[in-house]
Amino acid sequence: MDSAEPARPPVGPPDASLSPRYAGIATFARLPRLEDVPRADIAVVGVPFDSGVSYRPGARFGPAHIREASRLLRPYNPAQDVEPFAAQQVADAGDISANPFSLDEAVAQIRAAAEDLAADGTRLLTLGGDHTIALPLLRAAARRHGPLAVLHFDAHLDTWDTYFGAPVTHGTPFRRASEEGLIDLTTSLHVGTRGPLYSRQDLRDDERLGFAVISSPEIEAEGLPRAIERMLARLGERPVYLSIDIDVLDPAHAPGTGTPEAGGMTSRELLAMIRALRGTRLVGADVVEVAPAYDHAQLTGIAAAHTAYEILSAMTPDHLPAPDARPTNERGRR
Repeated sequence: MDSAEPARPPVGPPDASLSPRYAGIATFARLPRLEDVPRADIAVVGVPFDSGVSYRPGARFGPAHIREASRLLRPYNPAQDVEPFAAQQVADAGDISANPFSLDEAVAQIRAAAEDLAADGTRLLTLGGDHTIALPLLRAAARRHGPLAVLHFDAHLDTWDTYFGAPVTHGTPFRRASEEGLIDLTTSLHVGTRGPLYSRQDLRDDERLGFAVISSPEIEAEGLPRAIERMLARLGERPVYLSIDIDVLDPAHAPGTGTPEAGGMTSRELLAMIRALRGTRLVGADVVEVAPAYDHAQLTGIAAAHTAYEILSAMTPDHLPAPDARPTNERGRR
């Protein structure tokens, strides 16, 4: 006879009717810390690093800002009809320490920490930090899953070659990833790009590196349903790594970022496109470039927190227990 203990239900946020959402330790969505659960299906981890920025600094304070804004989140997501914290164990893994004075050392530290966190199959949702961190995160994910379909929401291509001779910055991660064979050249995609470029060659290089583009003007002209259709057709069946620069949103929705561009997506459009990823092979994700010094009334922090919540919901497995079978507390609140 099997004497193994039955699986314990996931530990979620505390009941907001017993512990106010503005109280307690500011983990993401007030989730348990990683060390307080046996293991996690998904770990939310911060990387407070912004030494690769080319314009306004401050994204090193992004993880804390997003966590603070995430206190607003609740356990049930009606748009996706899932309870992401009841269906899987999600925990906050704290922050990865990265050397702020050495890009090379920081990138190595981030990769090593990501590989360690994911060693038992845990998927990572990373809060940045600037977009430099996508490169070591992709190195860690590709080591486990092979070449990835990179779905990149951003105002910018981030496939430039160098800045001031530096090959690794927040504007170069996807060029390096393509050169290193980390991405699938037939399934990767930028969404929401807009604004001035240095030359037409930027677009030619980007296509050669393996990316298709759905720009913000195209979303406006063709409509959101068509953009979602194109996105899903491009991704196919490959394992997907999702990277979201919060500046994909118009500055009206996300002013707190380092390189804002006018004419961006609305938060409603971004969330809808993330929800459409439910059922894809989403193996990891990041939300980056939140710079709270330029934020107003937590607009950017709230947008980033809800973006991360929709990602967690999209990562929720479909084989869920019936709602009545899930544990509730004495007040009937999950």
